[in-house]
Amino acid sequence: MAASSGNAFDFKLFRRLLEYTQVYKWTFYFVAIAAILLSFFAVLRPYLLQVTIDESIVPQDNDQLLFYISLMAGVLFLEVIFQFCFIYFANWLGQEVIRDLRVNLFEHMLQFKMKYFDNSAVGRLVTRAVSDIETIASIFSQGLFMIISDLLKMLVVLGFMVYQSWRLTLLVLLVLPFILYATRVFQKKMKLAFEEVRTQVANLNTFVQERITGMKIVQLFTREEKEYEKFKEINDKHRKGWIKTVWYNSIFFPIAEMSTSITIGLIVWYGGLRVMAGSEAITLGVIVAFIELSQMLFRPLRQIADKFNTLQMGMVAANRVFGVLDTKSSIADEGTLEIDHLKGDIAFENIHFGYVDKEEVLKGISFKANAGETVAIVGATGAGKSTIINLLNRSYEIWDGTIYVDGIDSRDITLKSLRSQIAIVLQDVFLFADTIMNNITLNHPEITRESVIQAAKDIGVHEFISSLPGGYDYNVKERGVMLSSGQRQLIAFLRAYVSDPSILVLDEATSSVDSYSEQLIQKATDKITQGRTSIVIAHRLATVKKADKILVMDAGKIVEMGNHQELLQKENGYYKKLYEVQFMQEEETL
Repeated sequence: MAASSGNAFDFKLFRRLLEYTQVYKWTFYFVAIAAILLSFFAVLRPYLLQVTIDESIVPQDNDQLLFYISLMAGVLFLEVIFQFCFIYFANWLGQEVIRDLRVNLFEHMLQFKMKYFDNSAVGRLVTRAVSDIETIASIFSQGLFMIISDLLKMLVVLGFMVYQSWRLTLLVLLVLPFILYATRVFQKKMKLAFEEVRTQVANLNTFVQERITGMKIVQLFTREEKEYEKFKEINDKHRKGWIKTVWYNSIFFPIAEMSTSITIGLIVWYGGLRVMAGSEAITLGVIVAFIELSQMLFRPLRQIADKFNTLQMGMVAANRVFGVLDTKSSIADEGTLEIDHLKGDIAFENIHFGYVDKEEVLKGISFKANAGETVAIVGATGAGKSTIINLLNRSYEIWDGTIYVDGIDSRDITLKSLRSQIAIVLQDVFLFADTIMNNITLNHPEITRESVIQAAKDIGVHEFISSLPGGYDYNVKERGVMLSSGQRQLIAFLRAYVSDPSILVLDEATSSVDSYSEQLIQKATDKITQGRTSIVIAHRLATVKKADKILVMDAGKIVEMGNHQELLQKENGYYKKLYEVQFMQEEETL
């Protein structure tokens, strides 16, 4: 890829990007034709100027002068029209391409397994989906077609110059190799500089996004000064990346301007001598035309270098975006069975799994949960409780073993239909910056407002929601910051309830909430667990005591299994010790 090759241009990557223009091929062709016509219009203007000087101004023919002036005005009008069409449709094409590319990228990211997001910075992914793709648009609006147009213009101009005077053309060509070499070196240096800029932009976005999200921790632990220093350091690296581009521009453009001035001087010197010597091949009009033609020849070179910078930035961004698109990190969805409803029988058979290679978290887990049962999982932090949930809905791929749902290998069921039958209420509830209604329904078209309100009444949270300003239309802001943790939990319970799942998972859903919210959550728990298989990870005694089966985990293994009373009967049992240490004091306060 271009980002690592160090080459001036990656044609393979460029061809891949052009594939996105196939849908808009007629617009692509039109812009290309407009670019060709503009190159001919560019040459026509200095030619008309030459003719006007030699056939009207020098012989002082007023009628001819008026005719040629009118002709130049007509050519200028047509050039303006085509220039407008060229710029507008080139930009239009760029926006259409990046719209499709951004949609493809987001769709691809939606399929990634959780492990990918565990190892990827959010700010970096945001950079890929937003600013990097926006940079790609400039390939079409300011890069590709502009470069093609300039190259065509240069070829036509050069051909016309040779036709008019090969001697003056040779003078121009004496300076041209020097400019071409400088442009080539400039392109390579700028490419490397822009790669550094894009890297530092991603680092900056990642740092700012994480610190803003975690601002509460930063302030609580008085890390403002340290984070400020880190930000200054990252921002300085970003500045240095841009300074490199400024440095290369500062060197190249004065060299290009000096070369142009030298060329004009040579044309005036040699051409003037030939005119004074009475040459018929080189006239005053030809000298004036050559001055303008040489500008047309060299100016595109300078512009091409500048636009090539834009193209390079777009290509670097495209390389990064395609890097994400080429990432194979999705859960293998090879199941063929579509299910509308499950009884809820769950069986884990000899499951081995770890989040990191060679670091096993679950070590041969086996258990069954019959339809309609409530199974509680208890154990110390890091025992592997939440991992069981992550594997049930296939957020991660198991290393070994089989998970059966209603006697069917879960891998034989399509991901969409499997997950549609499982609702999860997590300890850390995530709410979008939207209304309570939309956070409950997640914009599901089949969940009506009336059904949500009825469900809220069923589990006892309607009164709480109605008390908020705007009720169900209350905007909870980013991550639900306008609600308490207990209120967010209640919204999560209602979200799970209205989805009418066959299997319900509660991952420590009653932790870190006040006593009033806990009562509401307990009532909601009793309601939504009725008639469906429920897996509950909880430290609260009431939930554990009511479970049909309790799995006691330690260091990735199930060390005990049974109901509350059975486990308490075991002498020196793990659960009994856990109960006495963690739950006895809680029971005394009830």
